[in-house]
Amino acid sequence: MANFYSDNEDIKFLFRHIDLQPVVKLQEEDFRFAGEFDYAPADGNEAIENYEMVLASLGQLSAEFIAPRAEEVDKEGNTLNADGTVSYAKGIRESLEKLAQAEVMGFTLPYRFGGLNFPNVVYTMAVEIVSRADASLMNIFGLQGIAETINAFASEEIKQKYLHKFAKGEVTGAMVLTEPDAGSDLQAVKLRAFEDVNGRWFLHGVKRFITNGCGEVLLVLARSEPDRSGGLGLSLFVCDRGPTVHIRRLEEKLGIHGSPTCEIFFDNTPCEIIGERQRGLVTYVMSLMNGARVGIAAQSMGIAEAAYNLARDYAASRRQFGVAIEKLPAVRDMLIDMKIAIETGRALLYETSVMVDYEINYTQISETNPPADKEKSKEMRNTLKKYSRFASMLTPMSKYYCSEMCNRAAYDAIQVLGGSGYMRDYAAERYYRDARITTIYEGTSQLQIVAAVRGVCNGTAERLLTEYAAMQYDESLKDLLEKLTAGTEQLKRSIAYVKENGNEYMDLYGRAIVDIAIDLICGYLFCGQASTKAAGQMPQSEGEPVSMKERKTIIARRFISKAMPEIAALAEQICSGDKSTLIDYEKLVPPVSGE
Repeated sequence: MANFYSDNEDIKFLFRHIDLQPVVKLQEEDFRFAGEFDYAPADGNEAIENYEMVLASLGQLSAEFIAPRAEEVDKEGNTLNADGTVSYAKGIRESLEKLAQAEVMGFTLPYRFGGLNFPNVVYTMAVEIVSRADASLMNIFGLQGIAETINAFASEEIKQKYLHKFAKGEVTGAMVLTEPDAGSDLQAVKLRAFEDVNGRWFLHGVKRFITNGCGEVLLVLARSEPDRSGGLGLSLFVCDRGPTVHIRRLEEKLGIHGSPTCEIFFDNTPCEIIGERQRGLVTYVMSLMNGARVGIAAQSMGIAEAAYNLARDYAASRRQFGVAIEKLPAVRDMLIDMKIAIETGRALLYETSVMVDYEINYTQISETNPPADKEKSKEMRNTLKKYSRFASMLTPMSKYYCSEMCNRAAYDAIQVLGGSGYMRDYAAERYYRDARITTIYEGTSQLQIVAAVRGVCNGTAERLLTEYAAMQYDESLKDLLEKLTAGTEQLKRSIAYVKENGNEYMDLYGRAIVDIAIDLICGYLFCGQASTKAAGQMPQSEGEPVSMKERKTIIARRFISKAMPEIAALAEQICSGDKSTLIDYEKLVPPVSGE
């Protein structure tokens, strides 16, 4: 039987390679739920066994049920009905029903609401698996962060009202943030939230580009302080889809046709405030968007994996010049680069998800059950601060790298298929269309770089690299580790030069700085994988299967060897002092016609 978990040797390898035991212990709060809920694990091994069982079940559902419907979903799209409601494509409706029956719509929600209480790193794996089957379905399945936000910040009454329904798959949600004049600049949000004399809240205004805006539960960012501009004038609200919520149009899009993107008009819609006033953007939406960015990175991974598998299968069967085209060095090189880029993204993303799990769990402990001992309390605060910084830097890095990689993989898949890839006879063109949005929504690649470069330049990257360098690796990797040490010195010199030239120069060369940091981080991650004690083999079309340890050693060597000259070139570019983009723009780019 087809299965998008069990046929992905890299996901299975990482599931065993990542040390999940500390994450599980935190997530299960030292397994205190075992006596209260029948399906709560009693120890780490039982929890990990449960995780893999669910991933395998979801992998089979994705391969055998969701994926076969994806092409028809893409063709059918969504329908805006005369009464203002929206009908999903038939395949989306059927798949959502199956996911609800599989009880995976409350992946990270606590047991008390009927959720699975799984850590984010396992949810990330699940999102990738579903996205490989149908990227547009992920835009609904992957919006579970809405329920997480309600759980993290809303009152108990609001939690009880909504979270059981989310876990059962009875409702879906939407992040209602952007407006016609406020895209990435959410501080410019104008949609009005106001109170009546009885203290009841209402929403009035327009939102645009809202993924699944037809969902039953809407989290809405609105201006609650009309006399205060900027982010501190905004609060977060939750409302139900109802007669005062009007879907005015569905956007006609290049890709992800199964995901409805809506323009919404709120006509004095009753709502409830989430948490405290004026913290809507600064605290709640930033948390929500960080989770969504990890989700889009996972979606990118799924699309890239689907594109690679199509290209790999085609290259093995398509014959030209008397041989399968995978025998041609140019094609072979493309496929190797695609595969390694995908595994690079996966390594970075899963590491990010683990850091997010630590951050979330340590935050919860510090707020609800801090250690009574002062020294232990201080130690825990320092630990939380460390993981918060790592997660804040790695999250935009992952979204940037994985989405850009996804677009390259989809592009190269069409190239491998040649003329056939350009035709709708194959899914390559759909993967290419679906991939394009990943570098745009939940913050463009350029915005991710702006966010990530701050972490690189404030010392967070250096601290992370120092931790990686102190770990134990196989002796056979000594030369690679020396190269990574030299690359780290180049990064430090680049950062010092950038700091001397100010924030504008930092933003100008942000991409180069972030690219160096990602290469170094992933180099260490590959060395860690090559030093693994986790068992596993990768089947080969010819000869005996190769151990994952041997294969990861080969990948680490190829990746680092190719990365080092690129790091040197990027460092030279950063330290060149070229500011022509800043000072010669008008000379290099002609004015707009009519100016």
